[in-house]
Amino acid sequence: MSPTLSTVDDDTAGSTAAPRRAGRRAGVLGWLFVIALLIGIALLSLRLVTTAPSLSGVLNPESPGPGGAKAIAELVRQQGTDVEVVRSRVAAVSAIEPGSTLVLTDPFALSDDAVLSLLGEADRVVLLSTSTRTLDLLDLGTGAAGLGTVTAGCGEAEFDGVGTIESERMFLPGTGVEGCFRDDSGAAALLIAERDGTRVSFVEATRMLSNRHLAEDGNAALGLALLAQTDHVVWYVGSFEDGDRVADAADTLGDLTPTWLTPAILLLILAGIAAIWWRGARFGPLVSESLPVTVRASETMHGRARLTAKAADAAHAAAAIRAGTRARLALRLALSPRATAVEVADAASDRLGIPRGSLQDLLDGASPADDRELVELARRLAELETAVDTAHTERTRT
Repeated sequence: MSPTLSTVDDDTAGSTAAPRRAGRRAGVLGWLFVIALLIGIALLSLRLVTTAPSLSGVLNPESPGPGGAKAIAELVRQQGTDVEVVRSRVAAVSAIEPGSTLVLTDPFALSDDAVLSLLGEADRVVLLSTSTRTLDLLDLGTGAAGLGTVTAGCGEAEFDGVGTIESERMFLPGTGVEGCFRDDSGAAALLIAERDGTRVSFVEATRMLSNRHLAEDGNAALGLALLAQTDHVVWYVGSFEDGDRVADAADTLGDLTPTWLTPAILLLILAGIAAIWWRGARFGPLVSESLPVTVRASETMHGRARLTAKAADAAHAAAAIRAGTRARLALRLALSPRATAVEVADAASDRLGIPRGSLQDLLDGASPADDRELVELARRLAELETAVDTAHTERTRT
């Protein structure tokens, strides 16, 4: 009888030891996964902090999105004009030839000296978005109130066939500056002047020349009158990476932190992991227990997202993304949680020094028509949030 009892005891011990070893192995793998996840999050956060933001989607001649300018670029090419797209100042200077037209939006990332140096390389310059800094730097005039439908009404023959346009911003021309598309008060939507041998055209066309609004009024004719007057166009797409204002800024966050901070953080992380391991292992393996059914908030969010994706409701998804972006930007810009899209766009424009019209259209514009436009909208909103964070960090340092 004793051998039988011995056999039973051995079997019982073997069957008990195997699950314990399996449970311990699964626990080790779980902790390894947690550590790998923490390292991945840290690397991703470092990449997001060190990556310079870009807003190059506004009037980008290679972008087919609603805010891009690929349509007008193709129209200019159909007129026999070669359109060369460059993304750095060095490439722009190399591409400019005698008689070329340099096209660009407001060079917000360039210093005053860099702007004047770049514009001085071309015989003709067309600025398609405006800012008070560029207006004062080129001594073209001052901003003026009033918007509406205007016609050319100036001595420049290329604008005679444009017809009417819906102005986005009006200016009072300075001395020696020609104003086209004037209203009853004398303010003009387009300024033309000679600056050190360079013919400069200055207009707020972020909306008018975008793919979405190009077919309205005389917008397409205005774009051809501005861009198709020479055989070669150099279209400079600026970005934060190419800007010298960011390069001349103060030291980075890593340069400002003391040398002991990184080892201290690593030591705290290791201590936390050790504490979690100690507290988690002292009570033994977990025991399953029947509990009431609960639904996590993350599961609800993913469920709604899957329903939206299944319904292909890009407009509803865009509204949710925009609402979240407005709420986060309102918090970062010290605005009320109930701030409107116009208020958030104005505050972000002042913080970044870029045209507010494009930001208003980005935060509260037309809904995307398909998933591709939805992805492009989400990308541009993420870039805007990153740019605001970067500007806030630089302002805090200053």
